[in-house]
Amino acid sequence: MKRAKGIFMIITGAMLWGATGPMMEWIFDTGKMSVSFMLIIRLLLAGLALLLILKLKGVHITRPLRHKVWLRQMCIFGIIGMLGVQFTFAGSIHTSNAVIATLFQFLAPIYIILFVSIRQKARPPAAQVIGMVVTMAGLFLLLTNGTLSGFALTKEALFFGLAVGFTFAFYTLYPVQLMNEWGVLLSVGWGMLIGGFTLLVLNILNFGKELHALGDMNLSLMLLLVIVVGTAAFLLFLGSMKYISPVETSILSSFEPLTAMIISVLWFGSILGLWQMVGGVIMLLGVTGLSVAGSKKKEEEGITPEP
Repeated sequence: MKRAKGIFMIITGAMLWGATGPMMEWIFDTGKMSVSFMLIIRLLLAGLALLLILKLKGVHITRPLRHKVWLRQMCIFGIIGMLGVQFTFAGSIHTSNAVIATLFQFLAPIYIILFVSIRQKARPPAAQVIGMVVTMAGLFLLLTNGTLSGFALTKEALFFGLAVGFTFAFYTLYPVQLMNEWGVLLSVGWGMLIGGFTLLVLNILNFGKELHALGDMNLSLMLLLVIVVGTAAFLLFLGSMKYISPVETSILSSFEPLTAMIISVLWFGSILGLWQMVGGVIMLLGVTGLSVAGSKKKEEEGITPEP
């Protein structure tokens, strides 16, 4: 029963997160709201909401900020991790589309494997190398649409796409100790608030000039929907990890780009080229292979995967 609950949670969470991509793409297509303005509103409101909920539950939300070590880690996570992954993901949507941006997230396992290999000064297992090669082959098709005459994406879209994978990897690896000490919700709440405030300071002048965009009721409602749906997706994703294995999570996360593609086709009438779609499928297969290889490696080392 618990496993079924976990499967339901990850599928629902993946579909909700996949749906936020086209919503953000629609916001950017209106031309009334920049990436920075949208993220400032999103991060600040979501962060404040999470911290308020925890405060009402009796959690001492300011405790992590009273220790220099944890305050520093919280700031690094908020600025590089939370803001980094949100900004690069939104930038990738803005320069390409929601489907491609979502697929680029799946490069994160490659960055993680390379980082761990360099840190441990050891070569990754053959199975992981094969998984990386398969994933990169899929990325090649996604970028070129099967032709060497030119990239299917602009250089700017390529930059943001590759950056999404890197920041997502950092977002995954860095806050482990932080979340073990203070909990996921408190760490994420402060991470969103710190990231949103940092972006506000960097764009304080332009932020004031764009406030008029909130006067558009349709635009404001869509932004509110992005905040609510995105936060719900994140919480469902985290909750599912208690009931199912990382391998199952990786496989079922494929509902994310699938949802983004279906909504984009129905909403915008846009669709990837044939070889781009093939490349996307190959990337998902490669990432799933990386997850399976990583799980087997843990078992061989005597580390039991999360139930």
